[in-house]
Amino acid sequence: MKIKRGDKVQVIAGKDKGKEGKVLVVDRKNNKVIVEGANKVKKHVKPSPAHPQSGIIEQEAPIDASNVMLVYAGKPTRIGYKVEDGVKQRIAKSTGEVID
Repeated sequence: MKIKRGDKVQVIAGKDKGKEGKVLVVDRKNNKVIVEGANKVKKHVKPSPAHPQSGIIEQEAPIDASNVMLVYAGKPTRIGYKVEDGVKQRIAKSTGEVID
């Protein structure tokens, strides 16, 4: 998967199209990511020792990784790979610069 935890991404499809946020969780098995502030859903919670306060809470739900795009230098960009000296690096397709 080309998106990593901590990356700044923009949602490019769905009800939250255009929103930007940081990737909190990456699920490689299901190809999903959870983005801070995007795809908020309401969840009804029963009281438990972990959550003594019951009620309705809002939390982020997973988004398919194909619906987010990495933001690099202030613009959304596609991601490519380049191998240099046996080290695989992510590059921004728009500028050709190494991301990390």
